[in-house]
Amino acid sequence: MLNKENRINKDKDFDRVFKTGQSFYSQILGVKVAANGLAVNRFAFLISTKISKKAVIRNRLRRRLREIVQQESPRLKTGKDIVFIALAGAVDKEFLEIADNVELIFRKLKLYQSTN
Repeated sequence: MLNKENRINKDKDFDRVFKTGQSFYSQILGVKVAANGLAVNRFAFLISTKISKKAVIRNRLRRRLREIVQQESPRLKTGKDIVFIALAGAVDKEFLEIADNVELIFRKLKLYQSTN
């Protein structure tokens, strides 16, 4: 589970990310990123009932995304709000496929710290 300081909860924060954020969409995930002016990254996961009517399936996908984010979080630049949007193909994917997809998105959006 993500720490409370690493979660986006307020509607105004979601609105700001969706209005001003940079976005990238792959086959199974969409991501919106905006600067937050804080020393930490904050994350949110949007998984609609259009993905699956069953809460069990939506929650499994949410747990997988949270675990991937926790693993990748130390390698990311700080000060960003990141919203993940699940697309229809995400339900059928295995954990490693989703992890590879998240890593690809982070690389495309240049969210990793430089290794110099």
